[in-house]
Amino acid sequence: MTPKRIVLATHGTLGDLHPYLAIASELQARGHQPLIATSEYHRQTVEATGLEFHPLRPDISFEDKQQHRRFIEPKRGLERVIREFILPALHESYEDLSFAAQGADLLISQVLIFAAPLIAEKFGVHWVSTELQPGAFMSAYDPPVLAPLPSLARFRGLGPIFHKPVFGFAKLIGRNWSEPVYQLRTELGLARGLDPLFEGRNSSHLILALFSRTFAEPQLDWPPNTLVTGFPFYDENDLHLPPTLHNFLDSGEPPIVFTLGSSVVWAAGSFYDESVAAATTLGKRAVLLVGHDPLNKVREPLPSHIIAINYAPYARVFPRAAIVVHQGGIGTTAQALRAGRPMVVVPCGGDQYDNSARVERLGAGLTITQERYNRARAIVALREILEHPKYGERAETLGQRIRAEDGVRDACDAIEEQLTKE
Repeated sequence: MTPKRIVLATHGTLGDLHPYLAIASELQARGHQPLIATSEYHRQTVEATGLEFHPLRPDISFEDKQQHRRFIEPKRGLERVIREFILPALHESYEDLSFAAQGADLLISQVLIFAAPLIAEKFGVHWVSTELQPGAFMSAYDPPVLAPLPSLARFRGLGPIFHKPVFGFAKLIGRNWSEPVYQLRTELGLARGLDPLFEGRNSSHLILALFSRTFAEPQLDWPPNTLVTGFPFYDENDLHLPPTLHNFLDSGEPPIVFTLGSSVVWAAGSFYDESVAAATTLGKRAVLLVGHDPLNKVREPLPSHIIAINYAPYARVFPRAAIVVHQGGIGTTAQALRAGRPMVVVPCGGDQYDNSARVERLGAGLTITQERYNRARAIVALREILEHPKYGERAETLGQRIRAEDGVRDACDAIEEQLTKE
């Protein structure tokens, strides 16, 4: 195939970036010219892979702790991200992505890139949309657990008769969020179109569902042009375990790994101190992945059976864990599933509640919401998993299935097929 210029646009945390890095790297290996358009915050990460980078406003930052806590709060966090962060910069995003997409053969976008469908329509750029987590499809047949209303999960068994009107009402509530997009469409001379938060965010050509069928099967009310690829794992091949961590892992039984991903870790609260207390009470070795927030410094000195590290690649740490305790972001969840490790999921907001519920329904772990997480509850959940092999056995079965998939290959095959349809 003749080399093609492909723009992949995404916003968010490392969990929102890594799948596109994986796909772009494979497209580059196949001879294409991929470009990653994302926040300036991720420039160094992207350029370290040898991929072309283009800044896409707004730029994320975790320095404003009060704002960050508002954005990850379960009740209105997602609304605030969209209405207070993403959409106020819509004109700038459109300008940045328009520049990046000049001469592009294909534009691939993540759900928060509201400018992508406008550019596709305005300039005739071939466009593919993506979804990183199954809950985003809002299926009435496989209803997600919504962070603002987790209690609705109790009615899961009522099926589509109950959930269709509920989700229809939720879409009505969110309709006014989309007004800035409608205004820009008018300025560009485009028709009002479908709601950009829901139906309007889906490409009519192809929707790549970038997760495993093991995690969620396609549903009757998903768009028919959806392809479930499997998780497109990005493995940081140039990153090695810190020597201190490598030596720790080699010196005893598999530890419990505690992490809060790359976003919630900036609002960790007492998570790490409570986790140290839980591991100590259980007499278990533990690894704390505490990030780079100075507020996450745990009380020193740590006992010899516990080690704290700023960062280590999950693909190298999780397979060596006994249990992974994490926040439930889709990237972290996928890595724990691939490693075949049982989990305690500590959801904070966004998609994490639904991801956690799926882990529980699969029999691979348990849930403690972040607001309820303390040493006592952690001890109960960890002891349940440690004393009942069914969790580990189920996790390993799921891990074998996921390791047999190749989400990057299947996504790139589908992308190249689209390139033949220009």
